[in-house]
Amino acid sequence: MKKNFTVLTIIILASSSLSIYAQDQNFISDYIERLENSKKYLILVAETMPQDKYNFKASPESLTFAENLLHIGYAMDWHSQSLLGGRASRDWKTDTIFKVVDKSKKEMITLLEKTFEEAIQLITNFDTNKLNDKLDYFGLSRTKRQILLLLTDHITHHRAQMLVYMRLNGFTPPRYVLYQ
Repeated sequence: MKKNFTVLTIIILASSSLSIYAQDQNFISDYIERLENSKKYLILVAETMPQDKYNFKASPESLTFAENLLHIGYAMDWHSQSLLGGRASRDWKTDTIFKVVDKSKKEMITLLEKTFEEAIQLITNFDTNKLNDKLDYFGLSRTKRQILLLLTDHITHHRAQMLVYMRLNGFTPPRYVLYQ
């Protein structure tokens, strides 16, 4: 009887572990689908805005259209490669990779595509056992799962500003793409 109870306990624990693992894998798969759609839509937004409007900003304290675009890239690099991947962070003040200076529209879009692909690759291979690991995020304790969600919020926030900039310049933004 005791042996049967032990075997039953092991089976229940193993099956619950597999269920949690499957849920975490589903989260990653769903997240990658969302990030790939976000990439497509953001690139379409960037391609639609004429290069001569890339320096437009809605107010003196705002980022320009181009600065919003590359800020998204910088934040994606930081959230994925540094916070999730453990690489040393770039310094926003001294970084030149994600600064607009002397970059053409095409160069900015190419950099953003590359950054998305690197993030997607890292997240696709991310160890789901680490999703609940906690990090300091601007003084708040956040799990790596929350870091992923914060990244998508950040992309949406800055892309929305870019859409407003398009409207303020008389351009119709590309049709919204669902699930991103």
